[in-house]
Amino acid sequence: MTADSGPADDPFHHLHDEDYARPFARRMATAGTLVTRAGRDGISLDGEWHLTLDLFDEGLRQRWFELDDNPPSQWATPRDYEIEAGERVPVPSCWNVLKPEWTHFEGGAWYTRWFDWQPGEAGERTVLHVGAANYLAHVFLNGAHLGGHQGGSTPFCLEATAHLSPGRNRLQVYVENRRRADRVPMHHIDWFNYGGLYREVALLRLPPVFVRQASAALTADGAAIRFRLVLSDAADGEALVEIAELGLRAVVPVKAGQGEMIVPAKPVRWSPAAPRLYDVRFAFGADVVTERIGFRTLEVRGTQILLNGAPIWLKGVCVHEDDLALGKVATEADIRRRFRHARELGCNFLRLAHYPHHEAVARIADEEGLLLWAEVPVYWAIDFANPATLADARNQLSELIIRDINRASVILWGVGNENADTDARLAFMVELARTAKHLDPSRLTAAACLINRERFAIEDRLAAHLDVIGLNEYFGWYEPDFLGLDRLLANSDPGKPVIVSETGADAAPSHRGAGRVLFTEDWQADFYREQFRRLAATPYIAGLAAWLLYDFRTERRQTRFQRGFNRKGLLAEDKKTRKRAFFALAEQFATIGEDGTRHPD
Repeated sequence: MTADSGPADDPFHHLHDEDYARPFARRMATAGTLVTRAGRDGISLDGEWHLTLDLFDEGLRQRWFELDDNPPSQWATPRDYEIEAGERVPVPSCWNVLKPEWTHFEGGAWYTRWFDWQPGEAGERTVLHVGAANYLAHVFLNGAHLGGHQGGSTPFCLEATAHLSPGRNRLQVYVENRRRADRVPMHHIDWFNYGGLYREVALLRLPPVFVRQASAALTADGAAIRFRLVLSDAADGEALVEIAELGLRAVVPVKAGQGEMIVPAKPVRWSPAAPRLYDVRFAFGADVVTERIGFRTLEVRGTQILLNGAPIWLKGVCVHEDDLALGKVATEADIRRRFRHARELGCNFLRLAHYPHHEAVARIADEEGLLLWAEVPVYWAIDFANPATLADARNQLSELIIRDINRASVILWGVGNENADTDARLAFMVELARTAKHLDPSRLTAAACLINRERFAIEDRLAAHLDVIGLNEYFGWYEPDFLGLDRLLANSDPGKPVIVSETGADAAPSHRGAGRVLFTEDWQADFYREQFRRLAATPYIAGLAAWLLYDFRTERRQTRFQRGFNRKGLLAEDKKTRKRAFFALAEQFATIGEDGTRHPD
């Protein structure tokens, strides 16, 4: 019995202990403990696990992780938990789609599986890599608490070396998805709150000192490549970086676990039209990391976004991770399907709403030449005055940036969505924008902002700290006519590029009606024609991300047309049925060139 588990002679201590979770918060994974999986196969722990729902957090209160695996016939005293009694479920998965009675479950659950392990060479280290668990997770290996993690959409790593045993090992992951006011996102959201261990889980075998992070990016002038490495320990030495196709081979001095070098190089630039990728190799000692990286430059000049020195107009669509069968789980087939639909729409750009999507999204976008806005769920009325909430948001943003630092497709880091312009919010968001620039000066920062209602203009104090202003507006839908949009566009002089980061109208599939009849496919199509005509003619508008590609679950929406879905999708939730607006927007996108030049209608 440990000091935190209560008196050894009191079997009822847990019934009265409301401080039960405190001991587990002492060891939390952060961006600083993240280990790149680039070029590392890992040992997959995906597959069948046992799952036990835990509404009252009895697992932490009663310390289920300390119990043995013996069957009830061998118990000396009664228990409230038996691993074998848990449901057999796949990982990755969301529990909400596994059983009808779990659809709206919000709480804790325990995942358990066993695996065989044989030690490697002397000094070998083993790290557990979890792609994502929504929202809070704690990991236990053979009864020992490895650590925990906050944040429902970013990966985390925990070292397992000291707690692995030759032969059979037991891994338990407690996952909890309760909505809370101090979380990121907070309890009031407009998408479905899926729960579970819903991305891949793997063990990484690593040498005593290994590469934790490695990146390569073209310098702003396009004349050289900047290489950076962060090691697992504060070691000194030399790292080797290579790009064979460029004949590039350089030795990077490493001091106290960090190394950086700028090497002259002239790679073929990555672009949507020609998504050229290079094999990049990073090595330190016995460890090797390999990446497929595209090299390009990004900058803002006046109200234009420049990619490789040339203006680009972002023709885009927003997308959620939501699937009728899989929930928030993303497969390669599903990712490629959404990209195929975006291409058919005429897009060169997607906004990944409203949280970090699966890391394969950006990797595949690199291959296919699609541009991405990636963001963290600083959504609506976040607890901006709470330092712990800021720390959570900053860590999620850092984990996202570190994970996707080498993805040429990612051009924008989004730091927030539709947050009221208060002093507390300004300080919070400025800190996030600074964090993004500190970690990654090669990309642009953005936020989806609201308008200044007093002046009726695109104006937000945060804009001074952003490269690109996102504008969410629904004139023609939540605001009935387009006169307000005309007024807004005429009143505004932002001095920076503006992307309409959301606009759209709901349409129930096959519901028809002439004129402005709500929830009809006809009005949704007309809505986009009217929106696009105005936006494409406005010089400071640098792009549009239509809201959105597919209808998705959200329990906020309960009319006869919605029934638990946001119906603003250009395709229905079956991801097959195209609404009339899909074709209308495709026609509009076809009238504008990649640089924003209008073609005849």
